[in-house]
Amino acid sequence: MNKPELLAPAGSFEKAKVAFLYGADAIYVGTSSLSLRSRADINDDDLVKTIKYAHNLGKKVYVTINIFAWDETYEEIRKQARVLNELKVDGIIVADGGVIEILKEEAPDIDIHISTQANIVGYHSSNFWYKNGAKRVILARELNKNQIKEIIDNTPVGLETEMFVHGAICFGYSGRCFLSDFLASRSANLGDCAQSCRWAYNVYVEEANKPGNLMPVEYDDKGTYIFSSKDLCLIKEIPEIIQMGVDSLKIEGRLKTEYYLATIINAYRNAIDDYIKDPEKYDYTKYLKEIDKTKTRGLTTFYFNDRNNKDFQEFEGKQYNANYEFGGKVIKYNEDKSIIEIKNKLSVGDTLEIIIPGQIEVYKFIIGNLWDIETDEEIECVNPGKLGQQVKLKLPIKCEENWILRRKKN
Repeated sequence: MNKPELLAPAGSFEKAKVAFLYGADAIYVGTSSLSLRSRADINDDDLVKTIKYAHNLGKKVYVTINIFAWDETYEEIRKQARVLNELKVDGIIVADGGVIEILKEEAPDIDIHISTQANIVGYHSSNFWYKNGAKRVILARELNKNQIKEIIDNTPVGLETEMFVHGAICFGYSGRCFLSDFLASRSANLGDCAQSCRWAYNVYVEEANKPGNLMPVEYDDKGTYIFSSKDLCLIKEIPEIIQMGVDSLKIEGRLKTEYYLATIINAYRNAIDDYIKDPEKYDYTKYLKEIDKTKTRGLTTFYFNDRNNKDFQEFEGKQYNANYEFGGKVIKYNEDKSIIEIKNKLSVGDTLEIIIPGQIEVYKFIIGNLWDIETDEEIECVNPGKLGQQVKLKLPIKCEENWILRRKKN
């Protein structure tokens, strides 16, 4: 049975460390203006650290240059390609044919991965990209399982397949959307998406026989989120996906928090490993229970099981979880007083859950004491008043650096 790679996003070096800690086999990172998430870039110094860190763990780093490039950007692309070739990244994710030609010249030692932005929906286009130097194709989200299997069965053994299994679904086709550029002059296809599909809109219809008389179409008191779909979640379908022979399972979200990464990566890591170990005992509900604790717009299988599925169109608006939030991250463990970087308000009496790498069951405990990080005096609560705000608290089990704490809201 083929064990697929678990591929996770990383918008910074710190997020990369969390992603690897919680079970990612590989990560993908941006290159500022040359990727489709320019707000989640890693500069060259951090990229060097990330690659060195990953390779020391025996893991991989893929870098995105997946913009649709204008002619004036090609000199920058050439320079970046040379840097990536020297750094020995494990793959470059690209969508533009012109950029691919540059990579063949300037980064001949690096594998080329064809982005989902290239809208690969069949084996004919997959084979085209293989003949033109691709090592991997990242399939369009709009495919169902039968179409994915047909691609795998009709492409060369040397061509890897990658598919999304979790995360936000763009309003545009495979992420190719012009809405942000039209409304905010920020092009999603050049790495500056304003996420216009997540905005609240006011919708009006013209009354019959009364031209110019507009009536509002109300969804709730916050407006209507007519473009904001549910998030993709294929945790239940992991057995089918593994059996199909997909090479890499991708989680979306380079702008997501370390808490999101820890929760989602840990769930899929355990799901994959548990199924490989004993297919007969696979129970997706325990992984879904963890996934439900992250902020989410609601979950959908999108088109995977049924190309006619419309479930994702029950628009969900903003992400929100009424029961759980990011509590903090372990900076240093001490038996009596550990140092925690807090992400939300913590108070004595709060219930926290320790997300343990490689284990789907969390460890729950109640905060008994808090100590000020500077004075060591006991305090009742602490707020994240500044970036990197820290506090001391006693952890009930031995924890490692970068373990994530989840807070249960009262």
